Amino acid sequence: MEFENIIYTIKDNIATIRINRPKVYNALNSALTKEFLEVLRLIVVDESIRVLIITGNEKAFAAGADISEMAKATPNFARNFCSEAVNLNNILESISIPTIAAVNGLAWGGGFEMALACDFRIGGPHTSFKLPEVSLGIIPGANGTQRLLTMLSSTKVKEITMLCSEIKGPEAYELGLINRYVEDSMIYYEAIKMADELKRHPSCALKAAKTAISVGTFKTIEEGKAVEINEFALLFDTYDQKEGMTAFIEKRKVKFKNR
Repeated sequence: MEFENIIYTIKDNIATIRINRPKVYNALNSALTKEFLEVLRLIVVDESIRVLIITGNEKAFAAGADISEMAKATPNFARNFCSEAVNLNNILESISIPTIAAVNGLAWGGGFEMALACDFRIGGPHTSFKLPEVSLGIIPGANGTQRLLTMLSSTKVKEITMLCSEIKGPEAYELGLINRYVEDSMIYYEAIKMADELKRHPSCALKAAKTAISVGTFKTIEEGKAVEINEFALLFDTYDQKEGMTAFIEKRKVKFKNR
């Protein structure tokens, strides 16, 4: 399937969405968001896909909202535009499979917010995170500040947001915003490597782990505790739990079937 603003591929049960507006540093506009949501809906119902990687090109992951589209926006247009971006990020956050942002170059504004909605982020020396919205007379609108608050102190989030501070690759790794730090040329390959590692584990267990962590992060620890024990118990009704524990006892290689 071909799109105008993204390149969508599937190989070895790994889906890749490559943002493809290189002339504008992969700036996010309404058309791109619509295509992205369309692909996500395909991925949600495709049980063969085990991991999703989102990436851009060597200069930019995504440089935020397309200012040429936003400059003369009305409050109503801005709200609708932002609602679509929020919907996209919420799907990334809640989708049952692991998601990896392979971040080359700029991930500013909406691009940063999209990367934050993924489970994992991989970057390098030229990776650059920034929320420049205040310098444009607005604020982040796709929940970037709120997701950052689950990762960093409110003081640091205020610095990033209100001073529009740029966070380059080495600092992002130190802050824990990047899971793996590699050379720029190796970022996508490292994402594939991580995806292959994730694929070795049963999909039902990965989904359960992601669910429990998300509830504890974005709701309350008490709710997360309840979800965790429920997900733990339900996994004992799966083939892969039986296979995993039997293989351990028999000291043989495990053969998961993702069911």
